[in-house]
Amino acid sequence: MDMLVLALSGLSIAIGVIALLIGSLGLIKLPDVYCRIHAVGMIDTAGASFIILGMIIHQGFSLVSFKLALIGVFLFFTSPIATHAVAQVAHKMGVKPVGRNLVKATPTKTAKPQKSNAKTAKGKS
Repeated sequence: MDMLVLALSGLSIAIGVIALLIGSLGLIKLPDVYCRIHAVGMIDTAGASFIILGMIIHQGFSLVSFKLALIGVFLFFTSPIATHAVAQVAHKMGVKPVGRNLVKATPTKTAKPQKSNAKTAKGKS
């Protein structure tokens, strides 16, 4: 039974660490703040949740596991709020996303040259 608990907790912690490493790679590689927030926003919550789950499995049912579960719930709700706050501040500061512009530009109206009517010019002379 102890080997199963150790294996499950170790697997859960390893999945969490791998998820956090992948999120860190996205944080380094992606071009702008919005892409970085998107990459890290979900992965850090998942990675931290898996690590906390592994610690809960390893600890067993106790006061410590209850506190770890409360920390997990706190992270689950506050991480997306913090991510949204960073994106909102970046938007208010005027940070533009890098990449394709999906908004179609409106064509500018230029003055068209007037066509001269040769028939009316010949008829008046």
